[in-house]
Amino acid sequence: MPNSRSRPRRGAGNGSGAAGRDELVSRSLQSAEHCLGAQDFGTAYAHYLLVLSLAPELKDDVKETFQYTLLKWAEELDALSRTQDLLGCYEQALELFPDDEVICNSMGEHLFSMFAKKAGAQSVYACELSKTMYELACDVVAANKMEAGIKLLHMKSLDLEIPKHIPERVSLVVTETVDAGLFGEGIVESLIHAWEHLLLQPKTKGENGNCDKYGKVIPASAVLYGMAVECAEIRRHHRVGLKDIVGIHLPKNVKFQSPAYSYIDNEETVEPYTTEKMSRVPGGYLALTECFEIMKVDFNSLQELKSLATKKPDSITIPVVKEGTLDAVVVWFVLQLDDEHSLSTSPSEETCWEQAVYPVQDLPDYWMKPGNHVTMEVSCQDCYLRIQSISVLSLEQEMEVTKSFTKDTDLLSSGNEAELCSALANLQTSKPDAGEQICVLESTEIALLNNIPYHEGFKMAMKKVFSSLTPEKLCQVMDPHCEDNEMSSGTGRQNTVQSTSEPLYVLDVSEGFSILPIIAGTLGQVKPYSSVEKDQHRIALDLISEANHFPKETLEFWLRHVEDESAVLQRPKSDKLWSIIILDVIEPSGLIQQEIMEKAAISRCLLQSGGKIFPQYVLMFGLLVESQTLVEENAVQGLERTLGLNIAPFINQFQVPIRVFLDLSSLPCIPLSKPVELLRLDLMTPYLNTSNREVKVHICKSGQVTAIPFWYHMYLDEDIWLDTSSEASHWKQAAVVLDTPIQVEMGDELVLSVEHHKSNVSITVKQ
Repeated sequence: MPNSRSRPRRGAGNGSGAAGRDELVSRSLQSAEHCLGAQDFGTAYAHYLLVLSLAPELKDDVKETFQYTLLKWAEELDALSRTQDLLGCYEQALELFPDDEVICNSMGEHLFSMFAKKAGAQSVYACELSKTMYELACDVVAANKMEAGIKLLHMKSLDLEIPKHIPERVSLVVTETVDAGLFGEGIVESLIHAWEHLLLQPKTKGENGNCDKYGKVIPASAVLYGMAVECAEIRRHHRVGLKDIVGIHLPKNVKFQSPAYSYIDNEETVEPYTTEKMSRVPGGYLALTECFEIMKVDFNSLQELKSLATKKPDSITIPVVKEGTLDAVVVWFVLQLDDEHSLSTSPSEETCWEQAVYPVQDLPDYWMKPGNHVTMEVSCQDCYLRIQSISVLSLEQEMEVTKSFTKDTDLLSSGNEAELCSALANLQTSKPDAGEQICVLESTEIALLNNIPYHEGFKMAMKKVFSSLTPEKLCQVMDPHCEDNEMSSGTGRQNTVQSTSEPLYVLDVSEGFSILPIIAGTLGQVKPYSSVEKDQHRIALDLISEANHFPKETLEFWLRHVEDESAVLQRPKSDKLWSIIILDVIEPSGLIQQEIMEKAAISRCLLQSGGKIFPQYVLMFGLLVESQTLVEENAVQGLERTLGLNIAPFINQFQVPIRVFLDLSSLPCIPLSKPVELLRLDLMTPYLNTSNREVKVHICKSGQVTAIPFWYHMYLDEDIWLDTSSEASHWKQAAVVLDTPIQVEMGDELVLSVEHHKSNVSITVKQ
């Protein structure tokens, strides 16, 4: 059973009503855990539904346990033949988790069985673990009148037994359990089981000299390819490229790493890569090496599949062909389906596939030029493709190491090339210092640290607030020329006039890692509080504070001062109020944070006179576009794309009206209007907010309106604002995709109805 312990997130309190809600949520969580322990899955499921309806902000915390509970309860309902109740449970679950990756990734698996039947197979068996997808597959098979020849099995292929589930071994296994890194969805494990237990085995030659019939796998084989690239977008999301952020020095003993890199020292098995659609990455990329082969795998060889997990890492050395900064190794594959047909996920192919990206970190120098070589070690020891020990070698370094190896004439004989590559790689591999603190950050948190306008804006806005509250405590507050001198001595506090009066209190409740409290602490007699949760983040902030010569314990970690996270928005002392409260309003995905207006209401009650919430208000902007890409990625279009099978009505039940994590700068689309203001969210003066409004949009280009992308301007005050669609932004954008495109002509006018309710925004077109 997954770990079921969860707790309310910070900022969940809102007066007596919220206190009652939190108490009910807490009791329901305890009851759910008790019922799970007693294997009363039906009651546990009901408790989790109540928790998620009252506290949707807990979805991420209880998702795994909720899925486990749902699966167990569904098994009981299925055994009792309570089909309608079972389907009802899954409908409720899909309302809570409409874009669950497990559901989405399993959709394609059901199509293979129907294609096999159309191709003339006598018997077809299809496996599906998800009950929802199993029911969907049954509907699709019935709609296409294929239920007589296709047997659907509600189980994993790893659990299939002969003759218990299927009568005999099969001639063909078709699978698409591959991800961007080829092996991440378990294709190796699945096919080893299939060859050992499900497929017809090769036999010795008969009297006629021919081999008897034996099983095959589609895809038959795969070749993995790689390429070293320069890409500023990947760099800013996986490598902190600054030593100084608006006067805050980042010490060498704090090393930031992204999750895609940190697996090296992690005992857990995690994906060692991230993914990008390189053909659409903002700013593009530059290939620094030619495409090179990483490895081949024959899915029709049981021996080869088994050897993948035990084979030692291979060393690869690739010549550099272009000058540039090494940011990542990009990986894709070619699936050889049979002797004639193949499928490529190359960035040069226009497909739905993304590529696997292995960010490069911890090199003394990332610059490379022709004559250099890139070295790396490649393995598949835990059924993930791992590329590690990436390094750049100059010609001089190669000659130096080669000399030491050639002192013995036999050292470069067969079998020593890998040892030479390893020695070369060690020249460029950083060894962690004893006092070094590794701080693992999400890619959006690293992009935030690289976002200079963000930190400059907050520093300037905080100065203005402090100046208005206690002008005698600050010197040169509004003088822009003092910016460069402010940190010149490294003290971080030299331009302030110390006072014996009470300090100003600043609370940063940004989600994740933030150095804003440290910036606040450099601006006068300020007592900053951070609400970071992870110990490694607190240690890193302490080390940064120390490196910037903060007096000891200037920076406080607020969660140590409150009984639980729901009380995070409260007074620092019984008789003191906050001067500034920093809230996260926009999620990295491009959506508004849940319960942000409720958090703002609490925050307003905790501000001293003249204190401010940052941001003070947010403007939401949008425009009308024609984007066939968004249409095709949002729903199945017609019958032709799926070989004439009737699939769209069933699959499209799971489409969502809003696409998130978009990059408008690289999204294939045609703007049909200019940007317009859609909504204002005011955190300081709520009476300016409206729950709904109508916006007139003038059409400046003829076409079909298929989507409405949107983004935000976050105003820290009337003069300082941040654009979530800017090139430096760590935020992505989102878009509403219309169910039916609307034909428009230049000069037309459309009316958008914009509604805001409990942090959810809906946008519809009125004609």
